[in-house]
Amino acid sequence: MASTPDARFIDACVEGCAASHQALLAAVDAMEESAFSGPSLLPGWTRAHVIGHLGLNARSHVHLLACAARGETGEQYEGGAAGRAAAIGAAAARTARELVDELRASIYVLEGAWAGASAKAWSGTGTAASGTVLSMGDLPFLRWREVAVHLVDLDIGIGRDSWPDLWVRHELERQKMAWAASRPMGLTLLPQRALELVERDRLAWLIGRLDIDGLPAGPGL
Repeated sequence: MASTPDARFIDACVEGCAASHQALLAAVDAMEESAFSGPSLLPGWTRAHVIGHLGLNARSHVHLLACAARGETGEQYEGGAAGRAAAIGAAAARTARELVDELRASIYVLEGAWAGASAKAWSGTGTAASGTVLSMGDLPFLRWREVAVHLVDLDIGIGRDSWPDLWVRHELERQKMAWAASRPMGLTLLPQRALELVERDRLAWLIGRLDIDGLPAGPGL
């Protein structure tokens, strides 16, 4: 079992992610059909891949919460990393209308799962495709991350200034801990060059969305 989740933190993340969900839906609704097959900012992924992934990610969180409610530690994606990749590829082959319809449906199924989740579910754990153990109490924050970051990755004119302040603050703290954990002892503090960046640029560097001269790659997502 995971540690007792912070209910107020979950509340804040659910509220913030729901707003980001609406921003995402508005953005994809406004896209021309031809734009879906265009490249995203992620190597090898079209915008259809990104949108398909966001729908599958929502469904995977619903699955994890359902497993946790039964006292089980679920696997986020059937078949692990390979299964996830195959599912994203299949989703990207759908029509633009099918992608948007599924994204909208998956978002509301997920928000419904949040609303109906029991204390037992929120206290459970799951397993990510990478093998990482996930706390169910962290799922709304992790989903918020997916939506905020991938909305920019779509490369449709939405930039890092769209990232919500609360998410940025919490993500920066998590990324600073990830940086420290990845560095040799004595070199765990962020480099001065990184500290000179504005917060959103510093976060973009840490999560692998911005290259900065003089800085190594950040830990990424």
